[in-house]
Amino acid sequence: MDLIHFRMVVPPDLTQPVLDLLAPHDRVLNLVVVRAAHVPDGDAVECDLLTGAANGVPADLRGLGVDRTGAIAVDDVDMMFSERGERIAAGLPGALAHAPLWAAVEARIRKAGTYPPSFYLFLVIASLIGSVGIMTNSQILIVAAMVVGPEYHAITSVALGLDRRSRPRVREGTRALTAGFLLAIVVTFGFAALVRAFGLQSAAFERGLRPVSHLIDTPDFFSVVVAVLAGVVGIVSLTEARGSALLGVFISVTTIPAASDVAVSVAFADWHQAWGSLVQLLLNVAVLVAVGVVTLRLQRRVWRHAARRAAAQTQR
Repeated sequence: MDLIHFRMVVPPDLTQPVLDLLAPHDRVLNLVVVRAAHVPDGDAVECDLLTGAANGVPADLRGLGVDRTGAIAVDDVDMMFSERGERIAAGLPGALAHAPLWAAVEARIRKAGTYPPSFYLFLVIASLIGSVGIMTNSQILIVAAMVVGPEYHAITSVALGLDRRSRPRVREGTRALTAGFLLAIVVTFGFAALVRAFGLQSAAFERGLRPVSHLIDTPDFFSVVVAVLAGVVGIVSLTEARGSALLGVFISVTTIPAASDVAVSVAFADWHQAWGSLVQLLLNVAVLVAVGVVTLRLQRRVWRHAARRAAAQTQR
C-alpha cells in the first residue's frame, strides 16, 4: 500500500473549503484538523492519501490558494497498518495503485538540480579518479568515477526545464554542466601533466596499450544505444524512486570518463583521442537530455491515459 502524507497550514477562512475538498475523497485516510487557538497563522490539516489517487490533489489545494496563504508539505509514508486502507488499495485498478505522484517526481528532480560548491567538487574528484583509471588501465576506477559524478542530476534538471519550458532551469543546468566539465577537464589536465612530467603513468599506457581509453574515445552506434536506454531507465527510476536502477545509469554512460580522457589525452598530446572523447561527452549529454524530455512526456501521457481508463472502469 503506497501512501503519502499531506501536512498543511491553512488560513481559518480556507479550512472548510479544504475539508470539503478532502473529506468526500474515498481514498483519503486519517483526515485530522487541529484548530488554531492563539496563533493566527492558520489551522493544521493532515491526511494520508493513496499515492496513485493523489495526482489531482496538490493542484486542487493550490487552486484554493493554500500554497499562497499557507503551506503544503508532502511526505512518503513508509509503513501504515490500516485494514480500511488495505481494502481501499485492493479495490484500486492497477493503473491507479501504481501511478506516480507527478508533483513529487518533479520536486525530486528540481531538488537534485541544484549546484552548490559540492557539485563542482564531486565533478572534479570524479574526473581525477577517471584519469587515474585511464592512466593505469583500471576499469574499476572508471566505474568508481561514474558513481561519484553528479552530472546526471543536472542533465535531468535540464530535461525537466525543456519539458516545462522553464528557461531559467535550462539555463542554470546548462551553465552548471558547462562550467563543471570545463573545471574538471582543466584540473585533470594539470594532474595528468604532472603525472607525465614525473613519468608516473603505467608502462602499458606509455607504450600505447590503452584499452580503457580506446573504449572511451570511440563513439559509435552502440554508444548512442546505451545512452538512449540509460536515459529511459534514469527517468523511469526517478519517477518510481528506484535508487538501485538510477545507480545503474550512473555507471553505464560515458560522461565523466570522457571528460577525464579529454584532459589526459591533451596532456599526453594525443589529439585524436582527445577529439574522440570530446565527441563522446557531448553526444552522451545531448542524448540523455533529449531522451529525458521524451520519456518524461511519454510517461506522463501513458499514466494519464491509464488513470482515465481505470477511472472509467470503476464508474461502470
